[in-house]
Amino acid sequence: MKRIRDSQTIIGSLESGETAAELTRMITKTLAELKELAGNRPKNKVKGSVTLKINMEVEAGTATITADIDAKTPKPLRGSSFFWVLDDGSLSTEHPQQQDMFSGPREAGDRTHPGVQSA
Repeated sequence: MKRIRDSQTIIGSLESGETAAELTRMITKTLAELKELAGNRPKNKVKGSVTLKINMEVEAGTATITADIDAKTPKPLRGSSFFWVLDDGSLSTEHPQQQDMFSGPREAGDRTHPGVQSA
């Protein structure tokens, strides 16, 4: 009587080897997608996974085994933009409490009374 005792043989036997072949394809495809998402930048980590789920049913001394293969990759990375939220709910790229030094000449304040505009 031939006994199967190792997982490689069991997985290799499922669906006449098609499960192992599909698992290999999914691993390769997932790694290619992760490499593309990570780009060529150093320290840019992207994570994904390939899951093999083995479902077993035993009845009257027989076993029926089916497999599910699932791959997960993250969504493509998107950049972010920074804005200031103004009192009316609109957005600005300039700090609302700082003056623009480059928008042109402004009236100078009164030297005797700081903060008072000259007339």
